Amino acid sequence: MADQGPFANWPHLDKPPRPERSETAHDVLLLPSSDKISQETNQMASNNTLENFLGGSPLNILARLFVISLVVGALLMWLELRPIDIFRGVQAFFDRIYQLGFGAVRELVSYVLAGAIFVVPAWLVLRLVNVGASKR
Repeated sequence: MADQGPFANWPHLDKPPRPERSETAHDVLLLPSSDKISQETNQMASNNTLENFLGGSPLNILARLFVISLVVGALLMWLELRPIDIFRGVQAFFDRIYQLGFGAVRELVSYVLAGAIFVVPAWLVLRLVNVGASKR
């Protein structure tokens, strides 16, 4: 009995539900019906699926996204980049690609190379930091 923790009777997703026992006069423990177990298991599975997709609890992720959005928004405002200017820039980018035709490929490659100058070293540094942190 000591091996079982306080949550030993909880339904587990990796184990099939226990079969329901017939009720006798000696049974003190009443087991829930299999329908109730499957509903609880489905609810737990849906919560776990959502948390797996989001990478944590929804409230925690919402708080993190709020803080990160606040910091990035403040940085963009400090650089005097307004959201409408960014949207107009994206629209102008696609308009230029449409107007250039095959010349758009050359401009697209130059955009990718310009971005890669910053992105690839940052990615490499982050990978090296993660490798160093995982060895500890």
